[in-house]
Amino acid sequence: MKEIEFSDFEKLDLRVAEIKKAEDIEGADKLVKLIIDVGELGERIICAGIKEYYSKDELKGKKIIVVANLAPRKLRGIESQGMLLAAVNKNENELSLIIPEKDIQPGTKVS
Repeated sequence: MKEIEFSDFEKLDLRVAEIKKAEDIEGADKLVKLIIDVGELGERIICAGIKEYYSKDELKGKKIIVVANLAPRKLRGIESQGMLLAAVNKNENELSLIIPEKDIQPGTKVS
C-alpha cells in the first residue's frame, strides 16, 4: 500500500453509526441494504457485501464504524451513502465488523 500523509487521513469522516434495519437486495448474493443512524448526520442507506457473514437479525441494533463522507455510489440501483469498516480473515473466510468497544452514541467522530 502507498504511504499517505496525515492530511490524507484528515479527509476521512469516520463516524459511529447504528444499524436500524437490514434488508435483502433483490438479485444480490453478497450485498445487503442497511439503514443506519449517523446521529446529527441523520439516517442513511449503505450497501455492504456482508450478507454471507451476518444475518439481518444479527445486524439490527449493532453499532458500526462508517466512512461518512464517501461519495455516494449506485449499487444494484440503490444509492449507497457511505461504507462500513470490516476486516476479512482470508485464511478462515471470516469477516468481522469494526465496532466500538463501548456503547457510544451514533454520530460520534472516530479519530
